[in-house]
Amino acid sequence: MEAKQWSVQIYITEHGDETHARAVLTTRDTSNVAGTGVARRTSADAVPEIGDELAAGRALEDLGRRVQAAAADDARGGSAQWQARQGATAEGG
Repeated sequence: MEAKQWSVQIYITEHGDETHARAVLTTRDTSNVAGTGVARRTSADAVPEIGDELAAGRALEDLGRRVQAAAADDARGGSAQWQARQGATAEGG
């Protein structure tokens, strides 16, 4: 059995009181799908990393929804649309 490996990179940036995360999945054929997430810092946040964790988790959830939607589309025979969507999503669409 052949093992496959896909990689996910998470990029985190802060803009004022908001933390933004972008999770990018790269498949072995170098296709990319990306998900995004945002968290807002409040004065009650005792640990600064909480925003990173929330934003990253939300980006991963979004990524999961996008991959599942692409799989459903593929199952309906839309593989050309999958390839086009991956390119647009990888560029920030």
